[in-house]
Amino acid sequence: MKIFAERLKELRVDENLSTTKLGNSIGVSANTISRWEREVRIPNIENLVALAKYFRVSADYLVGLED
Repeated sequence: MKIFAERLKELRVDENLSTTKLGNSIGVSANTISRWEREVRIPNIENLVALAKYFRVSADYLVGLED
């Protein structure tokens, strides 16, 4: 899920968000965001949808199925 990790970090940095602020916004910890960005973990479907809604992108974009 390298593409997911890269896109998540890119979106977060582009919005000038800390892992803490993003985590608080979608209901997870900063450590969870960091683990996703480092490819240690992958989000469950509920968190993937929350990220897509937060950043106003599709889940397909986040996981690399579309550009």
